[in-house]
Formats: sequence, C-alpha cells, structure tokens
Amino acid sequence: MRVAKNIFANIDKVSIGLYALLMLFGWINIYASQYNDDSAMVIDFSSRYGKQLFFIFISSLVAFLILIIDWKFFYSLSYIFYTAIILMLIGVLFKGGITGGATSWFEFGSFKFQPSEFAKFTTALALAKYYNNLNTKRKSLREKLNTYAIIILPFLLIILQNDLGTALVYAGFVLVLYREGLSGNILIFGLIIVILFVVTLLVEKTILVPFISGIALIIFLLSRRKKKELLIIMGILVTCISFIFSVNYIFNDVMAPHQRKRIDILLGKEFDPHGAGYNLIQSKIAIGSGGFSGKGFLNGTQTRFDFVPEQSTDFIFCTIGEEWGFLGSFFFISLFLGLLFRVLFLAERQRSNFSRIYGYSVATILFMHFVINIGMTIGLLPVIGIPLPFISYGGSSLLGFTILLFIFLNLDSYRLQILR
Repeated sequence: MRVAKNIFANIDKVSIGLYALLMLFGWINIYASQYNDDSAMVIDFSSRYGKQLFFIFISSLVAFLILIIDWKFFYSLSYIFYTAIILMLIGVLFKGGITGGATSWFEFGSFKFQPSEFAKFTTALALAKYYNNLNTKRKSLREKLNTYAIIILPFLLIILQNDLGTALVYAGFVLVLYREGLSGNILIFGLIIVILFVVTLLVEKTILVPFISGIALIIFLLSRRKKKELLIIMGILVTCISFIFSVNYIFNDVMAPHQRKRIDILLGKEFDPHGAGYNLIQSKIAIGSGGFSGKGFLNGTQTRFDFVPEQSTDFIFCTIGEEWGFLGSFFFISLFLGLLFRVLFLAERQRSNFSRIYGYSVATILFMHFVINIGMTIGLLPVIGIPLPFISYGGSSLLGFTILLFIFLNLDSYRLQILR
C-alpha cells in the first residue's frame, strides 16, 4: 500500500478525466443502441446498458484499488500474471464456450470471462520486465528470440481460439520494440508483406512476379552493384516471391470461411448484401446518415430498428456516427486521441525502462483497437470482432482496458522512485 498521506498526490488526473469521459460517452451510446419505447428505464440490470453500469462500477473500484497498491506488486508478479493467463488461454481451448465463432470464453452460468482481454496487460508487463532486466543495449540473438516469444505465444493461442481480431492487436507490440531499438527496416518489410498479401489476392501471379523481379533489377542497377547488395536484394526478392506463392494457402486453408468472405467483400471481389456484407453495408448507411450534426440522441433509425447487428459491441461507432454525426464523431476521436497522446507523454517522462515500455505497450494496444474497430465500421478494414476501448459493451473488455491503463498510471505516480 502507499505510504503517502495523499494517495492521489502524484496520480495523473488528466488521464483519469479522459478515461471517465470515455466511459460515460460509451454508456450513453450503449443506452441509445438498446433503447426502445417499451423499455426506457435507465436503471435496468436485465438490459445491456444496465449491466454496463455495473461493469463501470466494478471497473472503477478495481481502478481505485490498483492506484493504492505499491508499484512493486505489479513488477514482482509480472511473470506470474503472464504464466497464469497463458494457462487460461490454453484451458479455454478445451473448456471454453463459443461466442461469435470464437472459443474465447469461460462460462459460469450467466457469467462469462474472456482471458484474451486480460492477456494484453499481462503480456505488456512481462515484456516490460524482461526488457528492464537486460543490461546491454545490444541484445543477443537469444534475448531477441525470448522477447518475440513473449508476444508470439499469446498471439498463437488466441489465433487457435479463432479470434483473429484480438490476435491482430499483438502486431502492435512491434511499435513498442521499434521504440526500444528495433530496426525500422523490420517495419518496412512488414508493411511490404501486408501490401503483397492484398495485391496477390487482386493480381495474377504471372503478372506480379515479373513486376517485382523488374523492380528488384532496377534497384540493383541503381545501387553500387556490390556482391553484398546483390545478395540482400536477391534474399528479399526470393522471400517476397515465396510469400506470394503461399498466399493462396494462407487464404484458403488457414483463414476461416467467414474471414475469407469478408476480405473478398472488402476488396470488391464479392458482393453479399444479405450475408457477410450486411453488417458493413448497414454500418456505412448508419454512419453516413448522421451527416454533420447527427439525427439526435435516441433518434437514429438504423440504431432504433436494429439494422446493424452487434451495435452495442463491435459496431458501437455506428451509433455515434448516426446520432451524433461528424461533430460527435470528432468529439469522441479527439477524446480518445487525447488519452493516447497523454499516455505517450507520460511514457516518455518515465525514468525506468519498465515503466516506459509498459506505457508504450498501453498506448499501442489502445491504438490498435481504435484503428481496427473504426476501420472495419467504415469499410477500410475487414469486419472482425474487436471492441472499441471504454466504449463497447462488455465486462471483460472494460475491466481489461481499465487494468491495462491504471497499472501504468500507478507506475507513473512512482516515476521519481523507480530508477530502472
């Protein structure tokens, strides 16, 4: 426990204020998405907005408890938390319930618990502690592999649960590693692979392979034509061509049928307005119909008549766009970006590697959720199940994001005492 007379003396109140505003705005839109004239009670614990009030209360209580705990508690138990959640992720594969096609939940009567929502902060803690314990700036191959393993293990287990949306969030840890010295070439190469994946689905290999080979040849001719440069260019070319020929296998044999269908719809290769494309079409209609100032609170027709499935969870941004319009969407995005930049600001002022790395992990996880969720609702990314932090309905997600954020606010309040 804290020894200071005022336990909130060094707590960042700006972050707490933004957190509270986001939760309040989220609850208002959950209420709007579930509202109907027959049941207009604000306090109704049988409804989703009523349950969300309970989740907000529990999350606020947990946030308070986190703030009064000594920072050493989280540091010393980082690996234990990580190990425990890995065991849960394994256990849910055998004993988990299926929701939305993903085997991600432990079910105890009416209570559901999703371990993958808590794996994010435990992975961030383990990664931060491992990096903090490394004394040298130049990491050995073994140390690098251990770092990647901390991230890849929960990623693979979540993939096995058929929860691609949550798994994709772990790709964001690359940004944390980049801040800690990972070569920018890795980020560029990763971006090239993503572009190649999409292009391969749109262009014939007989055209794509010669085109890429021609680019490699031009790059070589413009270089100093040394043997080392030739080997590097050839290595990259062979890797890219090998990946191109593996795309069909990944797409057809690794990805689930509904995932393939959603990607085909996004790329315009397929049109299914009454099936897999229904959510996206209705989402665009809802957001577009909001116009500049929106239709008004509780006046959204797409919202009121349940045209958009999962509107209180994965598609909550549709409610914001329809009822609050561009102005409301801008207000929400400004709030969220304000919290993100505040976390980055706090992370940069840390005196310890542990606190800084954990802070960047928090910002990255929130950023990935934000981009993927909004990207899928406006048609820039495939539709995958992923909540909008502090906004979407759900106890596990709200509690998981709360723990993630408030552990960092706890560490920040001790920044003058944590020296490494």
